[in-house]
Amino acid sequence: MLRFDANLTTMYGRLSLLEAMAAAKADGFDAFECRSPFEFPKEAVRDRVEELGLTFVQFNCPMGDFSGGDRGLACVVGREDEFCASIDKTIEYAVALGVTQVNCVAGLRTPGASDAEIEDVMVRNLRHAAPLLADAGVKLQIEPINPLDMPGVFLSTTEQFKRIRERVDHPNLYLQYDFYHMQIVQGDLIRGFDELAAVINHVQIADNPGRHEPGTGEINYDFIFRALQERGYEGWIGCEYVPSAPGPGSLAWLSMRS
Repeated sequence: MLRFDANLTTMYGRLSLLEAMAAAKADGFDAFECRSPFEFPKEAVRDRVEELGLTFVQFNCPMGDFSGGDRGLACVVGREDEFCASIDKTIEYAVALGVTQVNCVAGLRTPGASDAEIEDVMVRNLRHAAPLLADAGVKLQIEPINPLDMPGVFLSTTEQFKRIRERVDHPNLYLQYDFYHMQIVQGDLIRGFDELAAVINHVQIADNPGRHEPGTGEINYDFIFRALQERGYEGWIGCEYVPSAPGPGSLAWLSMRS
């Protein structure tokens, strides 16, 4: 049976993390993910998770100054020390919150640096992070992101992922496969999933265009969900979409899958 979790950042973006947890629970979710738990003390997050009886699936490693334009640190030339510190913080929160997987967003291209130099930095950073997270019992994921929504993003294709993973050469490096991003960047969604299924630890969904709930756009999610079931996919499916309208209507697609 497929397992769906709410992405609090996109689905309940006007609420604080602690408020969004309660909203997701009220909407019938038993699990959630989010961009960042770091604006709250880890103890406050842990207590709220336990109070609501939720499973905290995953969060992103610190992404730098998000309001200032940062979109991740893993590939950013000259900020390697900051990246290393972000992994220490990630481990601290993940262990305290019982989170066993995290997404490490690559970030934007560094002005004046070549793609080769940027990739070298990302590879070195991931070689540092992968064993530390493995020792803490946390799976490390990276995610190709489409450059229309995030102009300047470095990691955008599965071909890049394959090359980077081979260079990092550590078993604790997985792919977060986002069907929305992949539809925009390269299409051929199920063939792409099948090619990398052995190293896909988590998938995310939203429809295109608009990044709304399944059924609002061009992606055939009925087909995708059947394909995931047929292949025995056991990971979580993160609902990383922006509801097309307030209220229960944007969850109708999910009620039909339960």
